[in-house]
Amino acid sequence: MPPLSVLVVDDEPLARERLRALLDDAPEVKIVGECASGRTAVKAIQEKRPDLVFLDVQMPGLDGFGVVEQIGAAKMPAIVFVTAFDQYALKAFEIHALDYLLKPFDRERFEATLARAREAIRLRAAGSGDQGMAALLESLAARRKYAERLLVKCAGKERLLPVAEVDWFEAAGNYVKIHTGGERLLLRETMANLETRLDPEQFARIHRSTIVNLRKVKELEPWFHGDYVVRLAEGQKLTLSRSYRGRLLEKLGESP
Repeated sequence: MPPLSVLVVDDEPLARERLRALLDDAPEVKIVGECASGRTAVKAIQEKRPDLVFLDVQMPGLDGFGVVEQIGAAKMPAIVFVTAFDQYALKAFEIHALDYLLKPFDRERFEATLARAREAIRLRAAGSGDQGMAALLESLAARRKYAERLLVKCAGKERLLPVAEVDWFEAAGNYVKIHTGGERLLLRETMANLETRLDPEQFARIHRSTIVNLRKVKELEPWFHGDYVVRLAEGQKLTLSRSYRGRLLEKLGESP
């Protein structure tokens, strides 16, 4: 029997490294590729046709569910979703008998998940396909609606702020600082959670601590050591780190 061909998809380098190390230790497994974005994952799945995909759910741009939608649920290989979703979403995975790894996960959980994936692939080859994928996408569709307004505290009151008015978000400890029209507002939220609530067609992570409204971006200026400066329409300058440059250019319709 040929080894199990596996594709790893995650926008976080450390997460890919962790999965690669665990897969390298697994018997009869061949890693056929790694992808850092949903768009490259679609291409890799179509070209490499892996038996199994470890697929990160929460990726900017095209997320894990978007990958499935573009390929088509019926044409997707077996999937293990890698996720930091809350318990509501995890229950949906379980109801539809689709396996997942909840970040952070240990070796024991990984090995059990891989064993179940092998069995699912065996059953599929024997003609026992499952309909769980399409049902899962339908049940989670409502959760993928992006926030149009944010509830923030301002001068002792709670204010509904349209996200379209935000210039950029900045990490501030356990809070996120919102920059909007010269104002500075605080939102009790982590950057990671906030990013999943924002429309990736409108907002982009440009630094570990910065998410920018793409409609406010005027130009990019080369800086030092591969970093760039993002200049906004009102003249503000933000740092674009090297690790996020390719992703931002892709969103802006340019080649990295």
